[in-house]
Amino acid sequence: MTVHIAVIGLVTSDLAASLAFYRRLGLVFPPGAGDQPHVEAELPGGLVLALDTEQTVRSFHPGWQPPTGTGRIALAFRCDSPAEVDARYEELVAAGHHGELKPWDAFWGQRYATVHDPDGNGVDLFAPLPAPGE
Repeated sequence: MTVHIAVIGLVTSDLAASLAFYRRLGLVFPPGAGDQPHVEAELPGGLVLALDTEQTVRSFHPGWQPPTGTGRIALAFRCDSPAEVDARYEELVAAGHHGELKPWDAFWGQRYATVHDPDGNGVDLFAPLPAPGE
């Protein structure tokens, strides 16, 4: 049997804020998701992003505590163009989310930026840069 990643799970302290953040990035959650303790959005290719409230996690792991610090996990969303990286970054920052790294042209050939979701997880936005001469 081959093991493969199927779900990325995040624990959120404010489900409504997390749903709003990830919906701004185009993820689709079911109607009424804000009233549920566990919600999922299917991503292209069949991978699932799951959001659980802190209370949900404590229901089966009573001693669970939120991790401290940042930088332990990052999600990366591919945008259609460098201009979309800039637009998504500006949209999220304007909505009150922390802009960790403003959009820039990375030496590895991508327009790249980082924002934090409501729980402080790094969310990278990227798009390939046009090849020189294009």
